[in-house]
Amino acid sequence: MAYDPDNIFAKILRGEIPCSKVYEDEHTLAFHDINPQAPTHILVIPKGAYVSWTDFSDTASDAEIAALVRAVGTVAKQAGVTEDGYRTLSNTGPDANQEVPHLHIHVFAGRKLGRMVPKE
Repeated sequence: MAYDPDNIFAKILRGEIPCSKVYEDEHTLAFHDINPQAPTHILVIPKGAYVSWTDFSDTASDAEIAALVRAVGTVAKQAGVTEDGYRTLSNTGPDANQEVPHLHIHVFAGRKLGRMVPKE
């Protein structure tokens, strides 16, 4: 999957599409998902043009990597979900159902989330 500079997250980063921002720093942006799958559903994205974790881990700077990891923890704390628990999820590629070609981490919380992957 190639990076598409016209993907929805790139447009949000450029200010072309509004978002309900919950956190921002030099390297990351976090905002509420417009189609939440749990009572708390926040997306955390790097500001750089990275398609996936693989792309990000191969090419992002140490500062960008640290900022993204810290942003996920900060967002969970700010949302008040650390005590009862939360789930992070990042889909990479078509088999994982990645829909937007920009690395993003979902933070889900606010109810029991069930199994991550169904048993077969």
